[in-house]
Amino acid sequence: MAERWLASQAQGSTARYPRASQQSQESLLVDMTAEEKRTPPGNRRTANRRPMIPSIMLDASPERSSAFRTGQERLYEAYNDLHSLAQDFEKPFDAPAILVVGHQTDGKSALVEALMGFQFNHVGGGTKTRRPITLHMVYNSACVQPNCYLVTEDYGEQEVTLEELQDHIESENQRLEREQQFWAKEIVVKIEYKFCPNLTIIDTPGLIAAAPGRRNSQLQNSSKAVEGMVRMKMEQKEYILLCLEDTNDWSNATTRRLIMQVDPHLSRTVVVSTKLDTRLPQFARGSDVELFLRPPGRLLEPGMLGGCPFFTSVPSGRVGNAKDAIFRSNEHFREALRDREDRDVTELEHRLDRRLEKAERARIGVGQLRRFLEQLLQRRYLENVPSIVPLLEKEYRNAAARLVATQEELNDLHPDKLKEKGRHFREAFLAKLALLLRGTVAAPPERFGETLADEHIRGGAFVGPDGKTLPVFEGLPNAHMRLFGGAQYHRAMAEFRTGIGQLICPDISREEIVNACGIDDFHDGVNYTRTACVIAVSKARDMFEPFLHQLGYRFAHILRRMLPIAMFLLQRDSQFLNGHDLFLKRVGASYHAFIDEAERTCRGKCQEDLMSTTRYVTWSLHTKSRSSLKSMLAKVTTPDRQEQRQRDIKLARDPEEENQVLDVLENTLWNRQLGVMSEEIVAALVCQIFEGIRDHVVQAVELKFNCFFLMPVVDAFPTRLREELEAAYEEDIDEVFDVAAVRNALDLRLKSLESELHQVERLQRKFATIHSTLAQQMSSKPDPEAQPDEAMISQSQALEGLSKVAQVAKMADKFAKSMEFQPASKGAHTVLSARG
Repeated sequence: MAERWLASQAQGSTARYPRASQQSQESLLVDMTAEEKRTPPGNRRTANRRPMIPSIMLDASPERSSAFRTGQERLYEAYNDLHSLAQDFEKPFDAPAILVVGHQTDGKSALVEALMGFQFNHVGGGTKTRRPITLHMVYNSACVQPNCYLVTEDYGEQEVTLEELQDHIESENQRLEREQQFWAKEIVVKIEYKFCPNLTIIDTPGLIAAAPGRRNSQLQNSSKAVEGMVRMKMEQKEYILLCLEDTNDWSNATTRRLIMQVDPHLSRTVVVSTKLDTRLPQFARGSDVELFLRPPGRLLEPGMLGGCPFFTSVPSGRVGNAKDAIFRSNEHFREALRDREDRDVTELEHRLDRRLEKAERARIGVGQLRRFLEQLLQRRYLENVPSIVPLLEKEYRNAAARLVATQEELNDLHPDKLKEKGRHFREAFLAKLALLLRGTVAAPPERFGETLADEHIRGGAFVGPDGKTLPVFEGLPNAHMRLFGGAQYHRAMAEFRTGIGQLICPDISREEIVNACGIDDFHDGVNYTRTACVIAVSKARDMFEPFLHQLGYRFAHILRRMLPIAMFLLQRDSQFLNGHDLFLKRVGASYHAFIDEAERTCRGKCQEDLMSTTRYVTWSLHTKSRSSLKSMLAKVTTPDRQEQRQRDIKLARDPEEENQVLDVLENTLWNRQLGVMSEEIVAALVCQIFEGIRDHVVQAVELKFNCFFLMPVVDAFPTRLREELEAAYEEDIDEVFDVAAVRNALDLRLKSLESELHQVERLQRKFATIHSTLAQQMSSKPDPEAQPDEAMISQSQALEGLSKVAQVAKMADKFAKSMEFQPASKGAHTVLSARG
């Protein structure tokens, strides 16, 4: 109904607006001629492809207006150009696509081949598809045989034969099967064919229902990998989900169970029951067939796309000349598809004992599903037309602005101007570094910040002598926050201060004490004080020296991270020096070299301080005070001392007056027999000296890293960078900016922007013409005698989409007139002045 109405209105509108129609056709002719001249000879075959005409037009009735077909051709051609623009220049344009989802052996690949009208894929039992295959199908009435193009990142769009495409897909699947892997990277194929519709279909690997048990663990892992891959693609809202169910009982939701996690109401899901020819013999009564053909709402979501499921059958067998081939040609395969559809309808009518209604007949067979999907995508295309106009306007303005900026950069390649630009960038970069140390919220923490756990992974954690990571103090502030710059430096210093400042002296063995005693120069007695000093300084040196390296590496990591953050802030504030990669690398290399040099210098000073602290024991420094030494000695208790203390208490004597600890210590000076009391005294004295060394080292390291590592970045690096760049300017400015390479890069960018601007402009005119045509069709009233047709897609929704198009038609015309622009580039001037 809607198509006949649009056709009648198109005839009338052409008569009322002959000049507008002629101008639109002439403008499109000029566009095609200009594009042909700009297209390289090697790519002219691709550029001169015939417009995209949906295969549904082949079944159109004779009363269909040629003007309507022309409008649809222009719509598909405009979308085809829009897709090319999005791929060539990475634009944010995306069109609806059909995502095929089903379990393995549900017949996904076979159904895709049936929709296309020829066989190309690796079909069979088990999991054959191990990589998603994206098929951009383009109707081309001139292609009696399929024209296949394999799209890769390295070589772009390459024309291949059907056999080569089959071999490529089969070899990829076999390789992944040998490796027992799945790959989310898509195989992208573009196919032009007289018998294929204008659809973009993505065939996904089959979902796997793995059995439980350890022996099936590998299959279970594959099941999780495939499910995650498919679910990630289903979450893209612009995709229409084609849910394949190989079942005769709709309460058994094998594939729908996964799909409804993403699309709970099946509002963008078309449910298809495959292998209908094998389902029908399983029904004994006509009522069972009725329930299967018209499932109630309790079994299927009533809001599913299309209202009811589709039912398809694909004849088994492959096309080819091999002995096991069933079909001689693709034409023979299509005939078998039509014959299978007719037999399914006949079998259904026989089992139901009645004729199928028109709505029921529209859901039986691959051909009906294909028509439905085409009409569905046509409606989606029409609904997306209004949103494309502002996107094209934005892209045009951005491209024009970048074109002018590129031309200005070409004009600024004079040495004096380059030096001045370098100086401005240098000062802005130094200002951003200082800002990051002082603190700022300009950089997003979710992108540039690091939690303490992230910092440990990338910058290293503090590891003790036993090889284990030191535990983080529970009260360490901001441990779970994503920090950068000065805040991250302060947190790392706090972790060092709390973690290292709480270390205790490792356990001391009796062998270590005995070996440290030795023999004195003048007597064979034992100086346990010297023994304690020898052990304490050795333990302290071995423990604290590795922490100096770890701390230096951690701080260097934190300050190195400031370089990309500073560059981001410069880009955000439009202070970045685009195109001059050699200059930027020089600045970055100077910064990294300064960080490494400052870290080595500061670490060397800390090592000198550690050496002086552990080279000679100064009691006033290492034991803190005489009272602390007394308290330490008071803790030393033995069974003999406890008995003596009890006797002193009975005799009412003061234990301190006897000074028994000092007496015992004196008695051990010439006793080489290491007793319990001597061992405890040495261990306590070692711990006291160790703690003194630890406290001094932690304090000294913090002061030195602040003074000789952090502060030089603020006050010494700016002077160093200025001197290095000015000296490089005097030697050879080409070595600083690489003027020749920059000029070549800017010339290439200029040509790319001119081509992009030209394509965007052509698309604007095409979509403006489509808007105007559809608006003219909507301006007339429909024929009151026209009778509505039953269809699976509500044509009223399509008309609502056309009304939206009519609302933006005036805006598109006004925009097409307002986009007059005169850039400085001579080549760009030729492109842009065409808009006048």
